[in-house]
Formats: sequence, structure tokens, C-alpha cells
Amino acid sequence: MYPKRDNVVFRQCGEREFDSVYFIINEAAAAYRGLIPADRFTDPYMSRHEFRSEIIAGVEFWGYEENDALRAVMGIQRTQDVMLIRHAYTRTEYQGAGIGSGLLKFLLARTQRPVLIGTWSGVSRAINFYERHGFALVANDAKDKLLRKYWQVPDAQIENSVVLANVPIESLKF
Repeated sequence: MYPKRDNVVFRQCGEREFDSVYFIINEAAAAYRGLIPADRFTDPYMSRHEFRSEIIAGVEFWGYEENDALRAVMGIQRTQDVMLIRHAYTRTEYQGAGIGSGLLKFLLARTQRPVLIGTWSGVSRAINFYERHGFALVANDAKDKLLRKYWQVPDAQIENSVVLANVPIESLKF
């Protein structure tokens, strides 16, 4: 059980939090080193230009703020008939404290759409996190189709990714 937290706010992040969100993404993504293909890992993991492009493409970043400090971020993107969870990261020093769980639950409560999550197949910690929250891995043939329909990622990334869903995959039209 996690300790009771004071002054917690879940809120959408805007332009004034650009640098804070960018920092959290890249600080937490350092854990990918050695877990994802070396040619997919860059330092920083996400450039400022890539981050800005994600926002322009419609990814809304939401934050978990405690005592006026942003501790975790998660992007959501409504696309076609689903909502995608994108770029979910918690500051390294706060990982394992239930912050990501709280933010995920908050965002899931805000949609009636099926939710899909794509992540690296080598990052078992992320996969286990989503499975603990009711998501299930989809089969490889469906995974490839879903990644091509809802995401814009290179084939090399598709080969090394998984998709998790919070609904039976048969309920999606793809």
C-alpha cells in the first residue's frame, strides 16, 4: 500500500511545462539503454523536435503533480476509434510509488474508447505494469496491423514492439 499523498493534482500539461515534460521523458527513458535495439536508442531518447512533433500530431500530455512538482507524465492520443497511451514516464526517483498507476487510472476514467498501448518488447517492466492494470498483450499478427493502423513508427520499431489492449482485440476494426 502506498502512503497517502498530499496536494496531488492530475492535469493537462501545456507549453509552460514543455521543458519539465521533456526532462521527465528523457530521464526515465534512460532505463531503455540495453533493453531496446541499440539503433533505436538515442541520447536524448526523444529530441526536442520529436517531442514538439508529437504535440503537433495531437498527443496531449497529462501530468501527476505533487506539492507543485511534476513527477510523472503520460500522453494520450485520440485517433480514429481508439485512445492511445503514449510516452508514459515517471521520474526515476519516484518509480514504484504508485504514481504511474494513479495517472493511468485517471486517464482511463476519462474515456469510453478502447485503449491501446505500444511499447518495446524488451521492456518487461512496462509490459508487466500495463498487465497489472488489466491490459493484455495482443498476438503478433494483430500487433503489426494495429501498429500500422494507429501509429506512425518505422518497420524496425514494429519488429521490436508489443501492443497491449484493454478490450478483446476482436472488438476492434482493423
